[in-house]
Amino acid sequence: MTTQTVENGTWLRDAERTHAAAVWQLSRSAADRSRLACVDLLRGAAMILMALDHTRDFFTDSRFAPEDLARTTGALFFTRWITHFCAPIFFLLAGTGAYLALSRGKSLPEVSKFLWTRGLWLVFLDMTVVGFGWTSIFPFLFGGVLWSLGWSMVAMAALIRLPLRLIGTFGAAVVLTSDLLDRVNPAFFGKFAGLWVIVHGHGVFWIEPNKIPFFVLWPLVPWVGVMALGYVLGSLLGRSDWRRIIFGIGAAMTATFFFLRFFHLFGVAGEQWQVQPSATVTIMWFLDMRKYPASLRFLLMTLGPSLMTLAWLGKISTKHRLTKIVAVFGQVPLFYYVIHIYVIRTLAVYTAMLFKQKAAWLLYGGFMVQPRPVGYGHSLPFIYGMWFAVVLFMYPLCKGFLKIKQQHPNWWWLRYL
Repeated sequence: MTTQTVENGTWLRDAERTHAAAVWQLSRSAADRSRLACVDLLRGAAMILMALDHTRDFFTDSRFAPEDLARTTGALFFTRWITHFCAPIFFLLAGTGAYLALSRGKSLPEVSKFLWTRGLWLVFLDMTVVGFGWTSIFPFLFGGVLWSLGWSMVAMAALIRLPLRLIGTFGAAVVLTSDLLDRVNPAFFGKFAGLWVIVHGHGVFWIEPNKIPFFVLWPLVPWVGVMALGYVLGSLLGRSDWRRIIFGIGAAMTATFFFLRFFHLFGVAGEQWQVQPSATVTIMWFLDMRKYPASLRFLLMTLGPSLMTLAWLGKISTKHRLTKIVAVFGQVPLFYYVIHIYVIRTLAVYTAMLFKQKAAWLLYGGFMVQPRPVGYGHSLPFIYGMWFAVVLFMYPLCKGFLKIKQQHPNWWWLRYL
């Protein structure tokens, strides 16, 4: 054995020992299993809500955004608004999952490798399989939610080697200061302007001028910060008083949102509100936060209640049939995400044909690249019915896939699906 090998081995053991000092070893008791089940429940609920947003995308007859306060209705606005909670939950719990993997005995190098390999896999999926599911375009150069999740996981692969306090400090700093990056004009970076759009932007940049566009919907900032905070959240789940602490943090974040929003503090462009003639419209103005890129107040508005819900779910019995159903979706999130897009688009095509509406546009880009045809789409009650049908259809598929994963724990590739 060489001196170099010994030195490398010593460094690795020291790094793992340093990190282990911050890791709460979770026991294998039934109480702790029930405690951790709330993570699957919250993720599962987010997956179900996400399908509502995507069903609306494919089926709606509305030719304007639900957030267009000059034209929207309360029902349409809140159908969209409730789904704002999904992405923050995904990013937060992705970080939590990394911490829990360590607490269950995985080594630091193992978790780090899994994060960067799975992250790159998500980036690839978003621009190929998922992009094709949305648009029938291959490849579809699009920075969607999986794309941002993937690159955030690659960053976390390095961050988890830091002490827990530094990870938490990094996450909080990114989230709290991300609005300041709005002042940076991508043009300042010249030919590297596209890189800044990837970091904290929204819109199209050209890989090759006027030939190869890349559309960024989900930048890396502030989402990599949310994932880092989720990692720290995982450490709190090992405490006996975790529900009280997490609920308190969530309540404080929610209260901070209302304070900042009410007094017009730390806002960004397009987030001003004022009293309107009706209470419904006033509430819509108050809750209308910028999502792309996510503002601080958007994150406070969504993460605060999400943490409070996580704490509340810790009291729910995992033996109830409804909780078992929701948890199934939360245990196979990537499988659900990819398949449900194809299910919804297939339903949209055949439904359009059945109602003698234009269907071909869904096979040539769809709503992501084309305007919605006149006369296409359906009302909200119809959309809710299709949403229920999609979730109902997805349940046996997800349950079957989960069973395969449980029966074959040694099939390593299943961890990437």
